[in-house]
Amino acid sequence: MMGEDSTSNVQQPTPRLPSDFERGGPKAGGSFLLLNSGLGDPAYNMALDEALLENVSRLGQPVLRFYGWNRKAATFGYFQKFADVERATHLRPLIRRPTGGGIVPHDADWTYSVVFPPGHEWHSLKAEESYRRIHDWLRLAFAELKVETELARSSRREEAPTQKSNPQYPKSDLSLLTSAAAGITSQCFAGHEKFDLLWQGKKIAGAAQRRNRLGLLIQGSIQPPPLPLRRQAFELAMCAVAEEKFKAVWAGLAVDAALRQLAEELASEKFSQAAHNQKR
Repeated sequence: MMGEDSTSNVQQPTPRLPSDFERGGPKAGGSFLLLNSGLGDPAYNMALDEALLENVSRLGQPVLRFYGWNRKAATFGYFQKFADVERATHLRPLIRRPTGGGIVPHDADWTYSVVFPPGHEWHSLKAEESYRRIHDWLRLAFAELKVETELARSSRREEAPTQKSNPQYPKSDLSLLTSAAAGITSQCFAGHEKFDLLWQGKKIAGAAQRRNRLGLLIQGSIQPPPLPLRRQAFELAMCAVAEEKFKAVWAGLAVDAALRQLAEELASEKFSQAAHNQKR
């Protein structure tokens, strides 16, 4: 997720992409569940997202979850090589996500996830389309706070440095610079993918997805721009946009015993284990 370095080479604004929401909204209205789980242990944060994916059919409604981190950490995509990740960031612990994408530092970001059950309109979308929609949602939420952002119209993959022309970039970093949903190191942002969210040409939000027969899980991270913004205000704006643009009706989600037990088991037996995090 995340990407790009300074704003000294800010690109000129480009016409923003058409918005599903402004065309009348995707067919995604109805009841949504809202969970603000606060600060959590890194392994448990990933475990609860996977537990929500496994339980979303039982819950019967999409879930929007906001959460934070009780210590600094980094997560990385399910298919990444641990040795590459270990060299690319000093943040610890390193937790392998249930979704794809690149390295995401969790030291000052705003983290959220959205889970859709099978049969829901979002679940049937192609990955690129659901990626665009989630970031259009964020764009409109920032607009509620009078902050102008835009979706990247194309990838900067072709601008990523190559080892031949830029030997200072080790080969292990190249996959991070070009990985879907924004691979980054802990020192700087590196490029952006199509439909990432940009502020003044700088990538401030990216996401990773997992779509299977259980449902669709989107894990997103926002590196807020250096403006006087409050996270709580942004979360309220996300909910307000969903109410206005696609007629979402919110209800609070109480984590029941079954969901909590599964999340705790996944945290202790999977996401905190070297066998999982260093599996490739």
